Amino acid sequence: VGDHGCEYMTGGVVVVLGATGRNFAAGMSGGVAYVLDDQQLFDTRCNLDMVDLETVWQDADKQRLQTLIQRHCQYTGSEQARRILDNWPRMVGRFVKVMPIDYRQALEQLRDRERRGAESTPATEEVFHG
Repeated sequence: VGDHGCEYMTGGVVVVLGATGRNFAAGMSGGVAYVLDDQQLFDTRCNLDMVDLETVWQDADKQRLQTLIQRHCQYTGSEQARRILDNWPRMVGRFVKVMPIDYRQALEQLRDRERRGAESTPATEEVFHG
């Protein structure tokens, strides 16, 4: 991915299996990106104004990432994807999860409201529209 990857991303999921250019995630307000950080330099290439970086440690994230890479491998025959899958227990720890700060807070508020028994549509409207 070249310079400005995921710039102004508002939703969805991106998986990057190679190096990124500079200014990754500039203006990223929604969605999630998983980036392979083989050289441990990604934090120097990412615009951290609106996002947090974290390890891929939750089982749901691990499963989602593995499934997406499996599909990529199946559809494209990617050797990079195959190498990652063949070494999954070691490779999953090399990924960085990129999450917009405001998006995470909105999702947490939505989950809290749903846990308290509120309907999801009004909770969604309240979280995203004030």
